[in-house]
Amino acid sequence: MSVDIRAWSLLLPFVSLGMCSPSLAADRALLIGIGSYQNLQPKLFLHGPKNDLVAMEGLLAGTLGFDRSVIRVLKDEQATRATILSSIEEWLVAGTQPGDRAYLYYSGHGLQVADIDGDEEDGLDEALAPFDVVAGIKDWDGAVTDDELDAILDRLKGRAVTLVIDAGYSSTISRSLSGEVSAGIDGARFLARPEAKPMEQALTRGLRIDLGVVDKPSRVKESGIVAWSASAPYQVAWDDVRLPIEGRQGVFTKAYVAGQTGAAADANANGLTSNAELFEYITAQSAAYCASQEKCETLDPQLETKALNLGASAVVPVQAGTEVTARYQPVAGDGAAPASYQDADAVDAVGDIVGKADAGDVRISINRPTTMKAGDVFKLTVASKAAGSLILIDVNANGTATQIFPNEFAQKITPLAADVPLTLPDEYYGFDFEASGEGDSAFVALVISDAVDLADVAPKTRGLKVELSARETLSEIVSRLQQAWTDDLERRGIRWSVGTLRYHVE
Repeated sequence: MSVDIRAWSLLLPFVSLGMCSPSLAADRALLIGIGSYQNLQPKLFLHGPKNDLVAMEGLLAGTLGFDRSVIRVLKDEQATRATILSSIEEWLVAGTQPGDRAYLYYSGHGLQVADIDGDEEDGLDEALAPFDVVAGIKDWDGAVTDDELDAILDRLKGRAVTLVIDAGYSSTISRSLSGEVSAGIDGARFLARPEAKPMEQALTRGLRIDLGVVDKPSRVKESGIVAWSASAPYQVAWDDVRLPIEGRQGVFTKAYVAGQTGAAADANANGLTSNAELFEYITAQSAAYCASQEKCETLDPQLETKALNLGASAVVPVQAGTEVTARYQPVAGDGAAPASYQDADAVDAVGDIVGKADAGDVRISINRPTTMKAGDVFKLTVASKAAGSLILIDVNANGTATQIFPNEFAQKITPLAADVPLTLPDEYYGFDFEASGEGDSAFVALVISDAVDLADVAPKTRGLKVELSARETLSEIVSRLQQAWTDDLERRGIRWSVGTLRYHVE
């Protein structure tokens, strides 16, 4: 028996981010930055938001193509609760129509208040702190809650909505930090509840993962909203205290802007910075910051969007506006959002979807030259520096994917051990792998070190049997791996790594 790796074209329509086309007349952006607060002690003020606003306005007016006339900025005393809510309603909701872009950015303190309507498992709503927020006896008064923003965002249906939140919402502050956060830690973008006391240990929030303000990821993905947040709800977001006070920015905002204004986030160097690449870049920058700061325990930025958005361009490729357009192709939206771009070559697009650079943590080898003829028999060997479960996929230039592992033929289903090679097929299979088709292809190996259940997106029943859409398949898997790990008290991002091997069939 032989297993062919054939071409089967299936490119599904894309839903773009709506961040990549020239500004339309009704596009609107609202930028909110609050460093000083009317009712807080100066030690709780933040130095970064004022600089975040400048950086974000430059990003929108430059790379993202918003005319400055459609960008409204609310800074410090301008950003009261009443003004924030009325500006969102009048500027974003009433000022846009289906098909327009609506962009909402917030930089400042995040906090939590008691949940009133019972939709939170932990009894707390995530919220933003306006300029006039005030501490009550047991809770904050005047916060802008996630429920209020949810209701507003519902009225933006049909627009290409981007929500960016540089704030923290920690309900799991450890004993070493909780007292200090209540009193104020330099650079911490989180306000503890007025009644908060030091905790004996880190507390869980249950198994559900909330996302910043829009804390119902399934609703985010269904609506088409693209939501970025500086940290997971159990973490504190930060000003970058490594910078001089007058030059400080939010750690997240600094990386978010830098990743879209140069090539630093373009991990596969194909000239297109995808959303997945931007996410991984921001994640790496956030981890580097935490590694340099004793009081920063973990920092995991969050991205919630439809899976197929991951490989789409976060910004327009430089070549897209010139004669060099063969490498990229526009991907039509769903009728709400303007077009974005993707790499026209499905093999090159793998890096855009995965987002991570191939750092050698997972190694794939083949027992013959990587240029083969149709009919050549081969074996694959995969080894990983870290132990974990393996998903091995073949992608060809026509956009077809074949899931090589897991499959029903393999009898050795145990996770990979660190640095112990796994060869496929082995003697248990009873058949060989045989090259077929022609052109460039790539093997993609994902090794997941946490016990994440991926049976619904990579079931072994489809291994070696089903022709898949490469873009859709990889996007669904990677989207799941971008979620936070919540089965222990550590509360962090899922640990996974990737390796690729390109080959050619003549």
